[in-house]
Amino acid sequence: QKLCGCGTWGHGLMVTMVTVIPNELPLIQEVTTTLREWSIIWRQLYVQDNREMFRSVRHMIYDLIEWRSQILSGTLPQDELKELKKKVTAKIDYGNRILDLDLVVRDEDGNILDPEQTSTISLFRAHEIASKQVEERLQEEKSQKQNIDINRQAKFAATPSFALFVNLKNVVCKIGEDAEVLMSLYDPLESKFISENYLVRWSSCGLPKDIDRLHNLRAVFTDLGSKDLKREKISFVCQIVRVGRMELRDNNTRKLTSGLRRPFGVAVMDVTDIINGKVDDEDKQHFIPFQKEFPHLVDRSTAVARKMGFPEIIMPGDVRNDIYVTLVQGDFDKGSKTTAKNVEVTVSVYDEDGKRLESVIFPGAGDEAISEYKSVIYYQVKQPRWFETVKVAIPIEDVNRSHLRFTFRHRSSQDSKDKSEKIFALAFVKLMRYDGTTLRDGEHDLIVYKAEAKKLEDASTYLSLPSTKIELEEKGHSATGKSMQNLGSCTISKDSFQISTLVCSTKLTQNVDLLGLLKWRSNTSLLHQNLKQLMKVDGGEVVKFLQDTLDALFNIMMENSESETFDTLVFDALVFIIGLIADRKFQHFNPVLETYIKKHFSATLAYTKLTKVLKTYVDNAEKCGITDQLFKAMKALEYIFKFIVRSRILFNQLYENKGEADFRESLLQLFKSINEMMSSNSDQTVIVKVGAFHISSFGPTQRHVQIIMENLLRTVNRTVISMGRDSELIGSFVACMTAILRQMEDYHYAHLIKTFGKMRSDVDFLMETFIMFKNLIGKNVYPFDWVIMNMMQNKVFLRAINQYADMLNKKFLDQTNFELQLWNNYFHLAVAFLTQESLQLENFSSAKRAKILNKYGDMRRQIGFEIRDMWYNLGQHKIKFIPEMVGPILEMTLIPETELRKATIPIFFDMMQCEFHSTRSFQRFENEIITKLDHEVEGGRGDEQYKVLFDKILLEHCRKHKYLAKSGETFVKLVVRLMERLLDYRTIMHDENKENRMSCTVNVLNFYKEIEREEMYIRYLYKLCDLHKECDNYTEAAYTLLLHAKLLKWSEEACAAHLTQRDGYQAATQGQLKDQLYQEIIHYFDKGKMWEEAIALGKELAEQYENEMFDYEQLSELLRKQAQFYENIVKVIRPKPDYFAVGYYGQGFPTFIRNKVFIYRGKEYERREDFEARLLTQFPNAEKMKTTSPPGDDIKTSSGQYIQCFTVKPKLDLPSKFHRPVSEQIVSFYRVNEVQRFEYSRPVRKGEKNPDNEFANMWIERTIYVTAYKLPGILRWFEVKSVEISPLENAIETMQLTNDKINNMVQQHLNDPNLPINPLSMLLNGIVDPAVMGGFANYEKAFFTEKYMHEHPEDHDKIEKLKDLIAWQIPFLAEGIRIHGEKVTEALRPFHERMEACFRQLKDKVEKQYGVRARKPQLLLHEFRRTEIHGFLIPATYFQLLFHP
Repeated sequence: QKLCGCGTWGHGLMVTMVTVIPNELPLIQEVTTTLREWSIIWRQLYVQDNREMFRSVRHMIYDLIEWRSQILSGTLPQDELKELKKKVTAKIDYGNRILDLDLVVRDEDGNILDPEQTSTISLFRAHEIASKQVEERLQEEKSQKQNIDINRQAKFAATPSFALFVNLKNVVCKIGEDAEVLMSLYDPLESKFISENYLVRWSSCGLPKDIDRLHNLRAVFTDLGSKDLKREKISFVCQIVRVGRMELRDNNTRKLTSGLRRPFGVAVMDVTDIINGKVDDEDKQHFIPFQKEFPHLVDRSTAVARKMGFPEIIMPGDVRNDIYVTLVQGDFDKGSKTTAKNVEVTVSVYDEDGKRLESVIFPGAGDEAISEYKSVIYYQVKQPRWFETVKVAIPIEDVNRSHLRFTFRHRSSQDSKDKSEKIFALAFVKLMRYDGTTLRDGEHDLIVYKAEAKKLEDASTYLSLPSTKIELEEKGHSATGKSMQNLGSCTISKDSFQISTLVCSTKLTQNVDLLGLLKWRSNTSLLHQNLKQLMKVDGGEVVKFLQDTLDALFNIMMENSESETFDTLVFDALVFIIGLIADRKFQHFNPVLETYIKKHFSATLAYTKLTKVLKTYVDNAEKCGITDQLFKAMKALEYIFKFIVRSRILFNQLYENKGEADFRESLLQLFKSINEMMSSNSDQTVIVKVGAFHISSFGPTQRHVQIIMENLLRTVNRTVISMGRDSELIGSFVACMTAILRQMEDYHYAHLIKTFGKMRSDVDFLMETFIMFKNLIGKNVYPFDWVIMNMMQNKVFLRAINQYADMLNKKFLDQTNFELQLWNNYFHLAVAFLTQESLQLENFSSAKRAKILNKYGDMRRQIGFEIRDMWYNLGQHKIKFIPEMVGPILEMTLIPETELRKATIPIFFDMMQCEFHSTRSFQRFENEIITKLDHEVEGGRGDEQYKVLFDKILLEHCRKHKYLAKSGETFVKLVVRLMERLLDYRTIMHDENKENRMSCTVNVLNFYKEIEREEMYIRYLYKLCDLHKECDNYTEAAYTLLLHAKLLKWSEEACAAHLTQRDGYQAATQGQLKDQLYQEIIHYFDKGKMWEEAIALGKELAEQYENEMFDYEQLSELLRKQAQFYENIVKVIRPKPDYFAVGYYGQGFPTFIRNKVFIYRGKEYERREDFEARLLTQFPNAEKMKTTSPPGDDIKTSSGQYIQCFTVKPKLDLPSKFHRPVSEQIVSFYRVNEVQRFEYSRPVRKGEKNPDNEFANMWIERTIYVTAYKLPGILRWFEVKSVEISPLENAIETMQLTNDKINNMVQQHLNDPNLPINPLSMLLNGIVDPAVMGGFANYEKAFFTEKYMHEHPEDHDKIEKLKDLIAWQIPFLAEGIRIHGEKVTEALRPFHERMEACFRQLKDKVEKQYGVRARKPQLLLHEFRRTEIHGFLIPATYFQLLFHP
């Protein structure tokens, strides 16, 4: 019953929901789907530890759940429900964007658009709008994160002008006199103030001078815009200027000058975070749109400090005429005074008659206007820097007659002296230039004039003179001369003075062309020129004067209503302005234009002229020079019609519908002209058509579609082909084309071909269509998240491709009309369609995949089966597509869709069969598939399942074929082996462990070498070389390049393309390429300090230069290098790298290293501990083994990772050329290089312990590791195999080492007679001593017995070798004792004599048992030049002693 009740309740809930809010059901479904999709991503973010995004998604999910509950409750009033719905859709769209999900397109009510019920153009427009809205929401959400309320931000969007509210609580500063507190905003990076000052006058008693404003000192800094929000830093600067005496001296009784403005202090606060809304404490900040909604903050007493510059939007009626003047700096000569002057600058504004303008200077917001501004005084400073800014606000009508006047006066600290100080100089600048434009913004270097004080007060004295140094130079005077120049009654002083100005005026322009238009009445003869020049004016200047400019344009039109002289120019100017506002840069001015049309526009007759000019343009669309202007007009059509409609409404209000019929007729004629233009076939009108496309409406009838198809389709196609992807029109064009194709039915496609008539036209049309489709698919014009638009386009393209394929089958398949290139283009297009990113369903979430499959099915299968059928239709023509089509078909079969793979892999067998019938082999097919498979797998396509299917399907087909059974099976197995290696390579390709990547690369290149695919082999050689260079493995890089060089001959044979795979090689012949490669290899060997290898290559290269190329210049350079290499060998100390054996055991390792042992060449000075640490970093889950014994099967088959690592010793293999003693510096190279055998030894006892002879069962377990290649090589490591060595071999080696030791020491004494004798004494005595007897007595007991010989007959040769070594020890010892006898001191003579006696005893014994080794040169040279004892070397240097005199 409980369950039944729950079920009933659930059912009842659903009924209630449908009844109460039936319209909201789709939204609830969307929210539910969205929550499911987001929750999966949310979990992934948690796993990835992406905390910030995790928290964002959590908040969004919680919001949606809460809002969903509110909607389901059914209790919300309609208006609240509507608001909530907007919030929900906005949140979903925003969330989808930040999570890189698909863009959702909606209708005006927020419902998701059904693409099937929406026209293509409408769908395109909806995507554009949705994308823009989401972008705006992103900005809103970003601002909300910065602690700005969302509602407030919405107001920011509507009114993009912000304000900072400041409330001055107190000035806690002991000044002692009256003061001015000046506050302003400052950009420290640009080093400039960005706002006016807010000025508060503070009294000496610590309160505001205006006591009524106590606790009410508030200001708003307005006009801040989005650009200000983007400033990296904004500071709030508070300057305090003391107003009183020159210096604060209380003990001075003399009368002091008062009222002087003196610098006191400054405070700075970084308000960047406050302005960006990142501070939570409301007491600290108020950042608000400057509107009337904040009465608790802004009232009549609140000071308004405007930005020094325009806000981002200037509304009609916002009249402003401010000129900001900044006193920058000066340089004043001290004149007759002993110290620098205390200069005070007085700023005032005068007209041309010398009359001062009163109350036009504003020292700061919150203060009264004044007539004179006095600067701060710097005490005895020759070069004062003020940076004081005042605002000058003059009535617009007075500006052209006014000038700024700056007078300079020295101020004394004593009142009596101060009163006698007169003005000593003057500077001025006119506010209006000679051409009627306002004073330019920026710095002005003013001329400082000197004259009698009374003359300076007379404006007529100086107004005719140049005011700036630039003007002075223009008039031919020097501005830099040191001597003073007389101009009239004034003298140009050596003093200098700079100001800067900034004009913020909606009435004054600094652009002469714009000024000419705004004042057009003053000179109507220039009107034609002024209208043309308007189009060249900077957009920022035009929008600033938008209302005045539009007024001027319509006044020109209205005042010339009887004439058409200026109509076209005014129309063009209007289109230019509308185009400006359509620009993103000025989009904030859209509401300004709307406001102007609704409230300020008054041209009642404009509609007739605008309509007439527009119709003229449309009628002449095909004329040269008209197209561009008409296109701009079409883009501005919306606002042109708004002006036309508004003008007609105003006319009707005045004249009560007079001329209504004429108005309607003019519009009808205009639309007829537009329709005629749309149906034109001229190329001139193509661009215009797109501009106008959205205003033309054709019925959905078959006939109308046919007209559009005939007149527009091919033109639009060609335009799309020729248009760049970065064109802003490309999206519209493609939408138009898709719209036409979408409306076309089978009948239209059939009719389309008939209209072309000639066969060549058909081919051209299909060819260009295939190329265009392929380009659009390869580089989509729409963003990746416009999924609905992209899928709509794909659906339309798929149908079109299939229709065109039908045409191919019908018209271009028979022998006579077969078009190879056309069919080729078809296949490439179809494969490009199938493999495009937007159709790869496996890459999408399950929800998105289900949606696409439900609505469109898997289009890949549809076109894949079509491609298969088209291939089989080719019949006898198939051979023409082999091998070119192998790559595209391979691409198709690699798509991870099982049924598609099963259907298309058999095409490969068909290709093999086809080529076999033609040439009795399928070599071209095989070569192509191997090459293409390599590229495809590396690019990410292909998997284990594909390998299995390829193997299974092709083997089945091959085994059934009479001739292909054997060769086909060989081929299939080859490809499968290749795929295994390529998949391994791809898996490891992006691994951080470059050594793994190197191993995989070598596996692949070795495979290509094995199957003799030279091109691919070389390709991977360079991949390996690049990896080595990244790791600074220059030696290995050299060996790798050497493999490429070995493929080349020293010949004039032409260089095949695959041999020069690098852009850096410019070689026509193999010899040239080999030369370049050798030079590069030698360079790398040099960097790797492998000079022996560099020399060997250099000799080969030198032979070519000397005897083949006769290039003596190159030869001389090469020989100089060789000489340096030889010198390096004997003089430079090279680090000897250690070698390490590493075993990787366990199934946890990749296949290419699993249960294998490698020898690694360590880096310079790398210890085993460091090497192990590096290994374990690469395999953090691996366990280090504590034993060096090979592990058992339990370790090898386990799922873990076990690493075994120990140091091994390289075995010297000296080249045969060293047949006489050489320097250790030379030999030392071969001890650690060009080595292939490595040993690891440890003593082991076998059998029972023999108390009489401990050596009898003492074994050295020596593992000899033989690598596949010598080290160093193309890798720093190679795989190894191991063998166990017997005690007899250990004895041979020990004996050999002893002889070697004697020989080395003898050689040293022969080379250097001054060497101390002690080491030689100890060595010889240790060997000839009766207790040791040569160190071989135990060997005799262990190995020279009949029992041992009987048990080990295979060791006969080894025993003979050991006896030989014992015999050879005697001549070595003899030479040593001879040298010892020559060098011994008298004190040690008895010791030497005893040693000689012991030696004679030993010699007799050995020669008797093992024979005499005579010093016969011919025997030595013939038999012992290189004596090898089963892998152990006796260097020929041993025998040089025998020839010593």
